[in-house]
Amino acid sequence: MFSLFYPIVRFFLFRMDAEKTHDLSLIWLARIERSIFRFLIVQKQIDDPVEVLGIKFPNRVGLAAGLDKNGSCIDAFAAMGFGHIEIGTVTPRAQPGNPKPRLFRLPASLGLINRFGFNNLGVDHLVENVKRTKYNGVLGINIGKNFDTPVEKATEDYLICLEKVYAHASYIVVNISSPNTANLRQLQFGEALEELISVLKAKQTELTGTYNKRIPILIKIAPDLNEEEVKELSASFCKLKIDGIIATNTTFSRVGVEGLPNHQEQGGLSGLPVLKSSNRVLKSLLKQSNQQFPVIGVGGICDSAGAVDKIQAGASLVQIYSGFIYKGPKLINDIAEKLKSLKR
Repeated sequence: MFSLFYPIVRFFLFRMDAEKTHDLSLIWLARIERSIFRFLIVQKQIDDPVEVLGIKFPNRVGLAAGLDKNGSCIDAFAAMGFGHIEIGTVTPRAQPGNPKPRLFRLPASLGLINRFGFNNLGVDHLVENVKRTKYNGVLGINIGKNFDTPVEKATEDYLICLEKVYAHASYIVVNISSPNTANLRQLQFGEALEELISVLKAKQTELTGTYNKRIPILIKIAPDLNEEEVKELSASFCKLKIDGIIATNTTFSRVGVEGLPNHQEQGGLSGLPVLKSSNRVLKSLLKQSNQQFPVIGVGGICDSAGAVDKIQAGASLVQIYSGFIYKGPKLINDIAEKLKSLKR
């Protein structure tokens, strides 16, 4: 029902400051998900099962990280029919993020620019929210480092988060590609990357024994990588036998939004303008790696055609965020139905 009225709701919400709208929406969803009005957000989940990462996903459309950083609305998003939900990015300690304003709409291009800077209430708060949820579907948890942790000590932050979320996640994502935390993207290359992955995989092996279950670890990469950087990354991922990749995060580029209001704002650009660069990295990564690991495609999906592009490029699953903001819950089922039809 909510999907029918979403264009009207969006009309009024878009009259407000972007971040205030975001916060208000999460508060509203958190209240309604356990109320008698839950039926307003319920949407039939499209049945299109697929196994990826050793996990059975009910369909191939997921919610990307960043929308529900603290895991406060998991049940609400589950009611909308997502095949999986990814929460975070979460850090060991709570942090306020970058100064406001830090979220900007570019509606003419279906784009968003954000410079949040991993604002969240900390990993312990997220874990408590996960414990309270009734959701028993596929849950990804995206982890990062605190802004004031030196990049050379970043591994310690990732280890803290990994240990705390391991028992509660279906899969875990290591975010080393956000453009809004200083020096974070340095972790995508060379010795820093290989050390980080090696340490996390060693801890994964230890935790597998502790909990008697193996939780896949994925790496989220940037869309701003050139061909040589993708080749280098692919070699490292294959060498270290990474479980999977999420391609991609937001971009520094402003190609396609030049001259639009807010285009000059600092931060990561998401939405339709990132589709081309995200798909380029996705295709290159799969080619360079000879598809030795699954890739979840995210970035620029604002309609069914965008999702089909990623699946046909080799992605196993897709995720949406900015497109969901602009199009609403109907986009979930539109994409899921279209991807299901590809099998016929």
